[in-house]
Amino acid sequence: MSHGTRRPQVCVLGSAEPGSKAFDLAGDAGEWLARHGITLVSGCGSPATRVAAERAVAAGGTVVSIITDAEMPAPDWPATVVIPCGMGDARNLLMALAGDACIVIGGRAGTISEVCLAWLHRRPLLPLAGCGGWSDGLLDHPPDERQNSPILPWGSLEALEAQLGALGLLQADYGVEEA
Repeated sequence: MSHGTRRPQVCVLGSAEPGSKAFDLAGDAGEWLARHGITLVSGCGSPATRVAAERAVAAGGTVVSIITDAEMPAPDWPATVVIPCGMGDARNLLMALAGDACIVIGGRAGTISEVCLAWLHRRPLLPLAGCGGWSDGLLDHPPDERQNSPILPWGSLEALEAQLGALGLLQADYGVEEA
């Protein structure tokens, strides 16, 4: 890898509870991103986004956490870089803009706002399909009719890899080990 080259960044948005297939896939996706040299951006506020960050850090990856508070979190926060924005829910715009693409897992109202902001700013959306939650219907029900960005569903790590490859976010010159 050459010095000074920005690595791809992928935001992980959404929510899923421990023990669910979506939660397990969120963790697997975080680890996979780390092993492929992709920086994970996460607020770490839901169990799914937190496990993605934890697994990415454990795999030696870079995790940027943009948090709503103005104060730094505890030292065990699952991130290598923490940005306390102090903006409350306005942080969702930073999350939407911080990635070259956004993985969407399940989701509630905060996730919907992040997805709509990502859509408005033409960030590709990669919704987890087949695991329930709001992300399941994103392909058939995009934020509006404008087709601002691609919506590329995935349901397995192989499908996620294919979608990220289609976006040009997998680069051989990162020198990362294959999983």
